[in-house]
Amino acid sequence: MNLPALSLLETRVLGVLVEKRHTVPDTYPLTLNALVAGCNQKTSRDPVLDAGDADVQAAVDALRQRSLVVESSGGRVMRYAENMGRVLGLPSESVALLATLMLRGPQTPAELRQNCERLHRFADVSSVEAYLDELANRGGGPYVVQLPRQPGTRETRWMHLLSGAPARPAAAPAEHAAAAADDGEASALRREVDALAREVAQLRADLQRVMDELGVKR
Repeated sequence: MNLPALSLLETRVLGVLVEKRHTVPDTYPLTLNALVAGCNQKTSRDPVLDAGDADVQAAVDALRQRSLVVESSGGRVMRYAENMGRVLGLPSESVALLATLMLRGPQTPAELRQNCERLHRFADVSSVEAYLDELANRGGGPYVVQLPRQPGTRETRWMHLLSGAPARPAAAPAEHAAAAADDGEASALRREVDALAREVAQLRADLQRVMDELGVKR
């Protein structure tokens, strides 16, 4: 299934519902209050959000329209559960990886294996990489992408694509400084060449004047 791009809060809601299904099964499906608390959690979240009840409810309603979230009535309040694996046609392993990426942002396969442990215990990093490759090479379009390796790092990170393709990263401060230095060196070199050209022209004029005074022909 090809989805329109989800908002950051919509992916956070999905990630929280997947996480809490595994970590607090006794209180799952979640009430709106529990879902808001999970979205605004200060730990194991990147970025940290400060979403209000109305914002989370709007995200839930949008996800319900796409069948990614289902509603149930339990007790005095409505409760919500995720339906991502069924709608997207994904195994639980892939759902766990996507949820972890939605909750914590881009990560290396080793980080994903560690952070996924409560949702699914992968045998090794190779297993994580295999599922990432499947998600990245789906016939209907990728759900994850491998990001370019950052300077000074040995491992590449992965990010989910449920919110659309990643924006082109801005140049790092060091790269800006290097570019500025290169521009400064080029400008100085051009000024030096111009000065040398003027000096050569002046020398030629002086030489021609001396030759004229001596009656020497070139």
